[in-house]
Amino acid sequence: MNKVLLFLLLIPSAALAQSPFDGTWTVDSKAWLPEKLEVYLLADGVFRGTGWIGDGEIKADGQDRKVVKTDYYDTVSVRILDAHRVEIIAKKVGKPMFTEVDTISPDGNTLTQELKDTTESQPVRMETSFRRTEKAPSGSHALSGSWQAYQTKRSNNGTTITYRCTAEGFSAITPLGEGFDAKFDGKDYPVGDDPAHTMVSVKRISPSAVEITSKRNGRIVGVVHLSAAPDAKSIHVVSEHKERNTTSTYEMQKQP
Repeated sequence: MNKVLLFLLLIPSAALAQSPFDGTWTVDSKAWLPEKLEVYLLADGVFRGTGWIGDGEIKADGQDRKVVKTDYYDTVSVRILDAHRVEIIAKKVGKPMFTEVDTISPDGNTLTQELKDTTESQPVRMETSFRRTEKAPSGSHALSGSWQAYQTKRSNNGTTITYRCTAEGFSAITPLGEGFDAKFDGKDYPVGDDPAHTMVSVKRISPSAVEITSKRNGRIVGVVHLSAAPDAKSIHVVSEHKERNTTSTYEMQKQP
């Protein structure tokens, strides 16, 4: 017993203290809520709009069409299901990565967007509700117009993440197996189970603040600032999306 006590006394206090980041966290639904308006025009068999095809246009004939290549898909198909529903499928090398069904309410004022993300080992589902901010032009499909997101929900397998922080590094893992284990040395480390082959580097700002920088093909695509609350029950997140030039803030709550 005396040997055990002596051993514990020799361990630095910082090594014995648990980091406020350690544990499993639930992401606030606001993290997935689009900040910018979604703008679409579907008329004369052609789909135009933001999102999957950027600022371009493709035929709405259900065929896979090449779009500006991204890290997660290289073709998109648009199919009109009926007067109030449209299906959009994004693929990478022929594999479906995202399947979206847009449904417009009978009065034309609400859009429900159901998305299935198949980029990981299990599908992640998300449903987002939008309010119309601009009417559809005469003769166009009901999806046409501008939409503002106001509510979203995501399947449980896509809303939790487990963190572990030590004096040497920081790690993260999701229930689907996507994650990383990086050291505080400025080097880039791979994100496992990520088809886009993202690399991350981590920086410890303080015992309760960490910065995570994500890169793809050597370019910075995102910077996330994590700040743990003094009671270690929540984390304030500031996420900078470099490709979209937007910044979102939200909270994460610690699971019991």
